[in-house]
Amino acid sequence: MNDYDINSLIDTELSKRSKDIRLESIKISKANGGYHYGGSFSSAEILITLYDKILTDEDKFILSKGHACWVYYVLLQERGFNPVLEGHPHLDLQNGVHWTTGSEGHGFPAGIGIAFAMKQMKKKGKVYVLMGDGECQEGTTWESLLLASHLELDNLVIIVDYNKIQGSGYVKDILPMESILSVVNSLNWEMMEVNGHDLGSIENAIKNMSKDKTPKFIFAHTVKGKGVSYMENAPEWHAKWPDPEHEKIAIDELSK
Repeated sequence: MNDYDINSLIDTELSKRSKDIRLESIKISKANGGYHYGGSFSSAEILITLYDKILTDEDKFILSKGHACWVYYVLLQERGFNPVLEGHPHLDLQNGVHWTTGSEGHGFPAGIGIAFAMKQMKKKGKVYVLMGDGECQEGTTWESLLLASHLELDNLVIIVDYNKIQGSGYVKDILPMESILSVVNSLNWEMMEVNGHDLGSIENAIKNMSKDKTPKFIFAHTVKGKGVSYMENAPEWHAKWPDPEHEKIAIDELSK
């Protein structure tokens, strides 16, 4: 695993677009009883890259870490969709939501099923699945790594938002997962690591994937709560609702 120092990730400057998307996500989540800002903000650049630069009408996207849905909803709304604004996405093909997620560990196996069906039906396009690091501990993840490789699903792209914090604390203290990359590599996945807050690096990693008959695995090093100083790398902001004072600080910082 490459050394993506947490301080260098925190120091990665955010674009105006990245800040604006975060601001809009705060607005719609507050209006709809949402929270989970930490995981939404850590995955923001991944989602922005996918929706601005990568996804086509033939592709499918699954937000496996369903609690991190607010940035996702903003990007769907920008494209004219009208998803139900709730704490976890529910299947709504007409509004761009390709799978129901919430309980961790189910987006990956669902993505395998969709990718396999697309290949059987000779359909173009890829299936992109965004996972959290905590759900990589689930047994379904390890079974899915085996199966996707066996089926040679070269139309499947897994992206892990590795912000190093899960619901109950730091990943390293609960169930360390540094070995996952060696396992992925041994199973003949095409694998790469990126700074998950660098829009250009994420785009290049996805666009430069090979045409080999192997599934693709991108390990994106990120910061929980990226963009709001008091949320960054702070486990308590996994699912905490900000009081008015903290909300104002977040809005002020993202408005600069």
